[in-house]
Amino acid sequence: MASTTVPRAVVFDLGKVLLDFDYGIAARRFLPRCAAPLAHIQESVFRSSLLARYETGLLTNEQFFREVQAATGFQGEFTEFREVFGDIFSPVPLMIELQTDLRRRGFPTYIFSNTNDLTIQYIREHFPFFRNFDGYFYSYQEGLMKPDSRFYEVLEQRTGQQGGELLYLDDRPENVAAGAARGWRSLLHETPAKTRAAVHSCLRTVEPPPIS
Repeated sequence: MASTTVPRAVVFDLGKVLLDFDYGIAARRFLPRCAAPLAHIQESVFRSSLLARYETGLLTNEQFFREVQAATGFQGEFTEFREVFGDIFSPVPLMIELQTDLRRRGFPTYIFSNTNDLTIQYIREHFPFFRNFDGYFYSYQEGLMKPDSRFYEVLEQRTGQQGGELLYLDDRPENVAAGAARGWRSLLHETPAKTRAAVHSCLRTVEPPPIS
């Protein structure tokens, strides 16, 4: 059995790590189709409990859409809403290259994200790199959000890895702290260059896990 201090797999947060995003893009595109001003759209949709409820699986896609309509007066159809809501992402090439290199070296890689169904649908359709992970852990499917320790436990149980066997990258300090509290090798993502250097330093002397 491998020592729990040796990384055997790498866990990636999604937003602001592999993909940059800006909710303001969606809010501005919604504006011509809404009765509410821009500030209200931003506050009622992207900075309120509505998004958190959606991302913990408490609302279906249709329910979320109806609540956004009620809050903002959005007059478009669901198909239009879906496209605008999803089209807020741009790739972070250095981090995508890092994940590709890790898989090439034989390290399993996982997505571990507070997110929602519409976002994941959009990303699957538009970013081919997203298909190349060994597993995916989404808050909306588990009914749990980082930094809730139970969400981290789900990943441990399904991957069979725990403690220092997991190298974890996230841009949110509270999420990194929650991973560290479970013994994960946790790195706060600040810039792609710093994260790549830290990951390579951590794994330089580590042999990739054997292929099972």
